[in-house]
Amino acid sequence: MTKVINHIKEIRLQRGITQIQMAEDLQITRQTINAIENNKYNPSLELALKLIKYFDVPIEKLFYLREDEK
Repeated sequence: MTKVINHIKEIRLQRGITQIQMAEDLQITRQTINAIENNKYNPSLELALKLIKYFDVPIEKLFYLREDEK
């Protein structure tokens, strides 16, 4: 099974951005950010593109696919 993994939390913390600040900036809830950071929710394509623009990084820095072993 393939799973989408992200580095959003690491990048956010490196830049000193809180979940609340990020939620306000992106006009989403803090709970959504928390769910994305904990790989419980995959953002929509629109939100993924907003995240890439927000952090100004290539998509590969934010998201990658991981093959889970059975």
